[in-house]
Amino acid sequence: MTGLDSAAVGEAHGVQKAARGVREVKREARGVREPARGAREAPGGSGTHVAHAGSDALGPTPRPAPVRPRATLALVSAATAVTLMNYTAPMVTLPQTAAALGTPLSGQAWLLNGTPLGLAALLLVAGSLADDYGRRRIFLAGTLALGLTTALGALTTSTWQFTLARIAQGAASAALLASALGLIVHAFPSPRGRLHATGVWGAFVSGGIAAGPLVASALPNWRAGYGVLGAAALLLTALGTRTLAESRAPRGGRPDLPGALTFGLALVALVAALTLGRDGWLRAPVGLLLAAAAGLIAVFVAVERRSGTPMIDLGLLRHRRFLASSAGGLFTGLAVIAVFSYLPSVVQRTMHLSPLATAGLLLLWSGLSFGVALQVKRLTLPPRGQLALGFALHAAGALTMLGAIGSGSWTRLLPGLIIGGVGSGLLNGALPLLAVDSVPRERAAMGSGAQQTLRYIGSSVGVALTIALATSGGHLAHGTDLALLVSAGLAVIGALGVLALRDRA
Repeated sequence: MTGLDSAAVGEAHGVQKAARGVREVKREARGVREPARGAREAPGGSGTHVAHAGSDALGPTPRPAPVRPRATLALVSAATAVTLMNYTAPMVTLPQTAAALGTPLSGQAWLLNGTPLGLAALLLVAGSLADDYGRRRIFLAGTLALGLTTALGALTTSTWQFTLARIAQGAASAALLASALGLIVHAFPSPRGRLHATGVWGAFVSGGIAAGPLVASALPNWRAGYGVLGAAALLLTALGTRTLAESRAPRGGRPDLPGALTFGLALVALVAALTLGRDGWLRAPVGLLLAAAAGLIAVFVAVERRSGTPMIDLGLLRHRRFLASSAGGLFTGLAVIAVFSYLPSVVQRTMHLSPLATAGLLLLWSGLSFGVALQVKRLTLPPRGQLALGFALHAAGALTMLGAIGSGSWTRLLPGLIIGGVGSGLLNGALPLLAVDSVPRERAAMGSGAQQTLRYIGSSVGVALTIALATSGGHLAHGTDLALLVSAGLAVIGALGVLALRDRA
């Protein structure tokens, strides 16, 4: 306020200090400051504005820091890594967690599926809210909620409590992930800067996947792991309040709550049907849940067509680039995330490795993924070509691992983990860039939310399917081979799909 007070005194020199005169001078002082505020708006971003808490010269609210691209990228990437660490921690702690909570084999899909269910249900609405009401606001709310719900998850004592905590963690993660790319696009408006920044962010996705099992297995028990991750999320929340600048692209209107409700219920019904289906696909509850999911999706489409501010612009479905982005996210979840979410648990049970040894083995896959994702910006191959190659390499890696579980030798897994890790890195490097390039710049958070929604829908469906296949027939080795074959087939379909959706000449 010192600068404004000085300006006011200068303007008011020699003028009576009547209340009306003071108000006029302060209005002039605010007009002088207006260009300075405008200079800090998003460069080149039509419809994207930086919100300044101190824009009213008479208000006591402090002005937030201007856009700091490097600091924004570092903090958003770190928070994304913590989110993925939370997501992947159960990969190696599932046997311990199930034993502590008394979870039967038929219920273990819920222990893995809680977070992806929360993610898939809220990513779309979180992306829309971030664009409309502030990406910084939604990001920090998600990071804070992730810290609190992760810490609470460490205190749960039953399967249903833990599952609810994981769903809440997924919902918080949705707010964080959906707004993350919007913040990055705002901080890096040029195509070259965006290519670099999205590549780094994609690498931290892989890094979080790699670090989660290691951290969870290195700590005394699974509860300590969630406590550490919760504390890390809270620390990043505090740092974010000082680092991040606000940006938004408001459309007006109300949040699409009917769309969010119908979409979330549809996902719950679908995942429940797939989880119950392992005990018999022809049972009445399974059929009813599948019919409910289909009906709710139809209602969701009808709601979106009538909404003034829909969660997703259905007109984007006519654009091949958006469809390629969506297909890439869906098949990454179905083929890649699903099989690697359950494979560590199978390895522990059949090869009798410790959680730490299993995490070290998985690090070969996820560490390669991290390294490759950092380097994809150097490739001349376009993002859709990278996706197709990534899916092809995952399929090759899955086929290479056939028979490894039955052999009882962890060394048989190594070639497949290496090939699959390179493929995963290509996917994680290409997906974020395709997500933001497939929609108008001002809707970047919505584009990211749409792609990641399908990614975690695929993950939820794929995990339930993988567990159902792996545990079918009573022989885990044979069932795992069947799950790997299905994963390879889905990856091939994903590769062909993204290639078929190239832009027409």
